[in-house]
Amino acid sequence: MKDALSCLVKRHFLGASMLAITSIYAALIAFVFIWLSARVIVYRRKNLISMGDHGDNSLLKRMRAQGNCAEYAPFGILLLALVEMSGAPLIAVHFLGGMLVLGRIVHAWGFSASPPVMQGRVLGMVLTLSMILLSALGSLFHGLF
Repeated sequence: MKDALSCLVKRHFLGASMLAITSIYAALIAFVFIWLSARVIVYRRKNLISMGDHGDNSLLKRMRAQGNCAEYAPFGILLLALVEMSGAPLIAVHFLGGMLVLGRIVHAWGFSASPPVMQGRVLGMVLTLSMILLSALGSLFHGLF
């Protein structure tokens, strides 16, 4: 047990594995995306809607929650990988990854709730866009200086 813990600590905190931290957050985002996709699929099957949204607002909300994740998450993961590869402090990479995952979860919850919870949508987008902005600025400054 001690050897396994020692190996985990070395690999995780000493950065022995390339993109180990980004891999964690990419996997968590993938789970969020699978959950959002399943909500669309189950609703479509239950209501026999194979194409489009048929004017069904509940389906449209589910589709947009999934689509929004598909639009923002890949860009955030890409930037997180660049930040990690640039040698940023591990705590910063975890902080940014946590912002992205939390932002996507909170946004999906706020968007999907009936009635929608606007504070959740706003907080989710603030977290997501802040993560993207901080990652972009960090990558830019690292590249220039």
